[in-house]
Amino acid sequence: MPYHEFSDSVRINYAIHQPTATTNTRPWIVLVNGLADPQETWAGQVPAFTAAGYTVVTYDNRGVGLSSRPTDDDELYTTAIMASDLRRLVEALDVPKPYHVLGVSMGGMIAQTYALDYGLPGQEGEGEILSLTLACTYSAPGPFCSRMFSLWKDMAQRMSIADVMRDVALWAFTPEFFGDGGKKDDVKAMEDEMSKIDQDMGLRSYLAQLNVITTFDTRSSVGKLAGNMKVIVLAGEGDILIPVSLSKELHGLVEGSQWRTTKGGHACMWEFPEEFNQACLEGWKEVEEGKATQW
Repeated sequence: MPYHEFSDSVRINYAIHQPTATTNTRPWIVLVNGLADPQETWAGQVPAFTAAGYTVVTYDNRGVGLSSRPTDDDELYTTAIMASDLRRLVEALDVPKPYHVLGVSMGGMIAQTYALDYGLPGQEGEGEILSLTLACTYSAPGPFCSRMFSLWKDMAQRMSIADVMRDVALWAFTPEFFGDGGKKDDVKAMEDEMSKIDQDMGLRSYLAQLNVITTFDTRSSVGKLAGNMKVIVLAGEGDILIPVSLSKELHGLVEGSQWRTTKGGHACMWEFPEEFNQACLEGWKEVEEGKATQW
């Protein structure tokens, strides 16, 4: 896969997925990953989006996949750093304007910061973002998620990242997912991938990314997005990892944002990809047709 090199120590690996439906020229979509997720985790979305006529950009955040890793134990990432990476990638790829941005979980936090730092009036990316879809995410972690993230940090250091991910999976997927005999191969494939994360990602990178979601807080600023771009807040209706109430809070902070839910929990994009994809496609279609509610 190609990558864009920002400096001797920073490079971002990316892929551009061309539309399979050539009869419709639609805006591009930029997809932003969650914590510890490489770009391949969008495998359930990219074919549906390209089939609908969209060109899709996926990439590895720094710290995961084939992108750069921290150079020392003290290097911690923030959404500002990640949003800067995204900005430089969008510029380097000359992504046609306007474009849709979809961020899930940590990616939704990066997407918020990207829009706040580059997409408001007077900024270099003013008017570029056609829609900002914030999926399974929040404006601030609150006490529940903060305690959970502190536990993840302790577990990763005392046990392994793989052990953390085994626990996360229980919170992210529905109980039915693990009990469905037809999903047995999917569960095994997921567990096989999780077992490699300590080698593939490493503790230093995991802790650097974990800092992003631990320190994130846009409660005093995210409302500035209102009126400057269409904001869609999307939640898995059964999400208990990032409680739906936190996504609702984010929705309430952005006046005129659209609220959508889809089947499943935090891992709705993987467990119920058809429903997740449909929710996204319907939202983008409404935006493109200028018929989005409350816009």
